[in-house]
Amino acid sequence: MKILNVVGARPNFVKIAPIVAAMRKSRRLRSWLVHTGQHYDHNMSKLFFEEMGLPRPDVNLEVGSGSHAQQTAAIMARFEPVVERLRPDAVLVVGDVNSTIACALVAVKMGVRVIHVEAGLRSRDRTMPEEINRLLTDQISDILFVTCNDAIDNLVAEGIDRRKIHFVGNVMIDSLKRVRPLAEKSDVVGRLGLSPRGYALLTLHRPSNVDRPADLRHFLGTLREAASRLPVVFPIHPRTRTRIESSPALRRAACHPNILLIEPLGYLDFLKLMMDARLVLTDSGGIQEETTVLRVPCLTLRENTERPVTVAEGTSELVGRDRAKILAGVERILAGKWKSGKIPKYWDGRAAERIVRVLETVAKA
Repeated sequence: MKILNVVGARPNFVKIAPIVAAMRKSRRLRSWLVHTGQHYDHNMSKLFFEEMGLPRPDVNLEVGSGSHAQQTAAIMARFEPVVERLRPDAVLVVGDVNSTIACALVAVKMGVRVIHVEAGLRSRDRTMPEEINRLLTDQISDILFVTCNDAIDNLVAEGIDRRKIHFVGNVMIDSLKRVRPLAEKSDVVGRLGLSPRGYALLTLHRPSNVDRPADLRHFLGTLREAASRLPVVFPIHPRTRTRIESSPALRRAACHPNILLIEPLGYLDFLKLMMDARLVLTDSGGIQEETTVLRVPCLTLRENTERPVTVAEGTSELVGRDRAKILAGVERILAGKWKSGKIPKYWDGRAAERIVRVLETVAKA
């Protein structure tokens, strides 16, 4: 069975790495790695490839940035000739970025089976581009691998044949468990002048949180109040940096002696910062999952989440933009009154093995 594995953005690299490694061990599967180039700067692409042990991509589409429509169209136009040339039996896509839906659409229109890893996640918020990508990709997929039980319920409710759905666990956690010993050796905490459990870690990048100056200024004001209680490390996403640097008022709001603005980090350094943080504030779905497994308290800066299992079972709590909720959450965590959570089923570092077993069965048939 010949499979094209597609990656495009930073979260994809973490998810695809264990799948590529497991496929290499299989005698029934032959795979290629296609990088669409959706994320292309060093920290968001090359460094992640190096740290995750990913092989050099067999194909790099080098699409770069653009609007959602421009980027999706460019990926489709450049991916179609690759499918024509390599003639795979299936195209495997992960997550919910533009590369996911673009390559899935090309595959299905060319009569090639689509495999979706991390299927069935739903926030119920259709203003999120990722939600649209998730919904559409699942509808055209032939094999759907899910991370949790509620994803199965979502897919069945949307009319997906139960026989197409396979509960395998979370490949992102495969990567976390594999590289955790390497991350332990990182000196990033000391390098930044911090001490373990003595700081908060923040990520903020979603358009709904950073694109409107008033919303971003609100978050930065809340951040300044939190920083009065403990240092806050803020690896700043390029999108967020652009917004802050475009406004003198936002630049002033981000300036505080206890707020440490730093460049985006590689996976190992960032994982170490998560592991040693007293708490994490984030609008990232993947970080909700990682903090759950690391048992680190997580304040999720969103009104909804496509990963409710991290709230129901894990260490995350939705606080949205509500300053009072955010600061109250910080205080509860500092007082030691936060839930410890539990690790969801199959988040055990073996999801990629389960995926390959299913695909080998399909190949044999």
